[in-house]
Amino acid sequence: MDQALWFASRGTGLVSLLLLTATVVLGAEHAGRTAGARWPRFTVHAVHRNLSLLSLAFLAVHVGTAVADSYAGIRVVDAFLPFVSAYKPLYLGLGAVALDLMLALLITSALRTRVPLAAWQWLHRAAYAMWPLAVVHGIGAGGKDSNLLWVQALNVICVAAVLVVVWRRLADRRRTPAPMAVTARLPRQRTGAHSREKAFVR
Repeated sequence: MDQALWFASRGTGLVSLLLLTATVVLGAEHAGRTAGARWPRFTVHAVHRNLSLLSLAFLAVHVGTAVADSYAGIRVVDAFLPFVSAYKPLYLGLGAVALDLMLALLITSALRTRVPLAAWQWLHRAAYAMWPLAVVHGIGAGGKDSNLLWVQALNVICVAAVLVVVWRRLADRRRTPAPMAVTARLPRQRTGAHSREKAFVR
């Protein structure tokens, strides 16, 4: 029974990592190239939100089966309060921080109209830290399963996907001209053209 709980916890943890990676990738692309005629912005937003909820559902099973497994002796409080677990406190603590960030993000998103915009934006950006925390948590707390080739390949794919999308966003920002610089040049150009017209009339 304990072995079945371990496999269930490990399996749902890996699925949660996949869903969380997809959520991060889609969130990073939300304001960029993903939105278009075939994928309107509200559709991308809905998919992003549903992926977040689905990953939370798998996380609930992941935590529940880990707590029910008597081998590691993980308590319910260990899933939410960082670095208090007797079993691998560092890696369990990182997972607890990631879970707390995700819960805070989902709760504030549900109450977005009642939360100040600046606070919501700050928390939304800070919540992206939950992804690397979840990756390190999975590698460190996974035991011997983390050494399996297919598990390592899964981690590499997730890391590569996030690195690619972050690189694309940074490249887009470098190519995008600063709005203030463009605006600042326009009045001078119009003023020059207007002066030439006045001189021609004279």
